Amino acid sequence: MTIIYFILILGIIVFIHELGHFIFAKKAGIYVYEFSIGMGPQLFKWKRKNDETEYSIRLFPIGGFVQMAGEAVEVDENVPKEQRMQSKTWFQRFMTVIAGIMFNFILAIILFFIIGLVNGCPQNKPYVSYVDPDGNAYQAGLTEGSLITKIDNVKIKTYDRLLLEYQVRIGQDITFEIKDSNGETKTVVITPQEVNENDNITYKYGFNLSDSVKNGFLSSVKYAFSKTWSLIEQMFFTVVYLCTGKLSLGSLSGPVGIFTVVGDAAKMGFINLVYLLAFISVNVGFINFLPLPAFDGGRVLFLIIEKIIGKPVNPKVENTIHSIGMILLLLLMVIITYNDIIKLF
Repeated sequence: MTIIYFILILGIIVFIHELGHFIFAKKAGIYVYEFSIGMGPQLFKWKRKNDETEYSIRLFPIGGFVQMAGEAVEVDENVPKEQRMQSKTWFQRFMTVIAGIMFNFILAIILFFIIGLVNGCPQNKPYVSYVDPDGNAYQAGLTEGSLITKIDNVKIKTYDRLLLEYQVRIGQDITFEIKDSNGETKTVVITPQEVNENDNITYKYGFNLSDSVKNGFLSSVKYAFSKTWSLIEQMFFTVVYLCTGKLSLGSLSGPVGIFTVVGDAAKMGFINLVYLLAFISVNVGFINFLPLPAFDGGRVLFLIIEKIIGKPVNPKVENTIHSIGMILLLLLMVIITYNDIIKLF
């Protein structure tokens, strides 16, 4: 079942992403050779009546693509000039490239809305709901009902940001700025307690955050947008911390790591799989938005450069840069997958 869930989750995310590119390409009148879900050898393929596009499902469910006329350097003389991507307006090309990212974020918003309606909307403000009387947080002066506003002078507005800041400080003393239940602002320094359980070392600070939920249509709408934005912010600072060395590549997960997480989520119920689907969709959308070669964001960057200089970048130069970026991306995937496998043992 984990394999089935894994294929479904990646398949849905890839399908929605590529569907965005496909819809806007068709809307712009761009000739689409193939719409593929998966990579590698074709398993199934078909065509619809009066449609030039070949639809296919390929062996490996870890990607997909929409192949459009005009993306390659070589000109396909069999496709009319007005149907090639290069012949379209700047705005049409921009929307076609950015649409996959947009659709990933829209999918996440819809799923979080459904979660809110079905399961209630979790509290995303970092309120303290419980302080262990025997823990270090109690000794430091942390009280129940407090709102955490800063960690080591870093502003904290959401539960997701707090988790990230905690991750980069695991095992360290942390200075919390809090606003207590009386509205007074104070600072507490908490030293973590090291816990060894079956040779697995963890750190406890001695408090829990609120897990209260709200119900209702409007609350679900608010939760859907705020949660998506909160995860985008978390991803942004994750990339910043990776670049500055606060986080290591070991903290990232590839297909093997995702497979393990899918299995864990499945054990906790269907709604957790839906949450994971939304979470990964946000991640895929954000990663593709990065202005790096081989990503959609890299293509957007070249479109912006074109707008600034008033003419397209040499297609051969752009394709070469994207090819180099793809090689580096594959190398990164190999490293991340290796780390995922090591974690299993």
